[in-house]
Amino acid sequence: MTSGLWELVLKGIWTTVQLLVLSALLATAVSFTVGIARTHRLWIVRFLAGFYTEVFRGTSALIMIFWVFFVLPLAFGWQLVPMWAGTLALGLTYGAYGAEIVRGALNSVDPAQREGGIALSFTPWQRMRKILLPQAVPEMIPPFSNLLVELLKGTALVSVMGMGDLAFSGNLVRLALQESAQIYTYVLLIYFVIAFLLTRLMRKLEHRLKAGAGKAPETKVSVPQPVGGGVS
Repeated sequence: MTSGLWELVLKGIWTTVQLLVLSALLATAVSFTVGIARTHRLWIVRFLAGFYTEVFRGTSALIMIFWVFFVLPLAFGWQLVPMWAGTLALGLTYGAYGAEIVRGALNSVDPAQREGGIALSFTPWQRMRKILLPQAVPEMIPPFSNLLVELLKGTALVSVMGMGDLAFSGNLVRLALQESAQIYTYVLLIYFVIAFLLTRLMRKLEHRLKAGAGKAPETKVSVPQPVGGGVS
């Protein structure tokens, strides 16, 4: 490829990384907000959080991108640039999946831990911040890692808006060179490398959080064996 085409691909990678980071931040905020709300003691809060989760998990991310970019300006007069439209659509969609991860991890904490917080006269927020989240967050990392990889692959959907992400740039290069197999193989490998780096970073984060929560792997203690064989 010529230098100009490589520059186009590099710009596409940078756009994809930007979109991934922004939508991941929004999805994380949505995940914890909605996930914690799904464990709230008030039924109306749980109902609204559950309704949001079911709606966004039950709709297509691609259609949500179309809706945010094309329908939202017609309905409310808000025209978002492709980057922010993609961030909003992907963050809200994948945040609904993340909310279920947060809810499941919080519910998996031993009920005795909650009772201990109540016995110490902790407020619900204090119990959440000091007892539940420190134990639940390390368990969220593996499923969040999978969700982050899925979000990376979902960023390719923004190419329907003409946004110059990696998928869109790769298609332009393919049209210019008429080399479908070669170009799409390069694009596939680039997505794989980014996903591989993400999983490694998330694994390191998981080990660090588990070590901080006192969940480091246990070391075996060898028990001295009696000398001289059996008992006489």
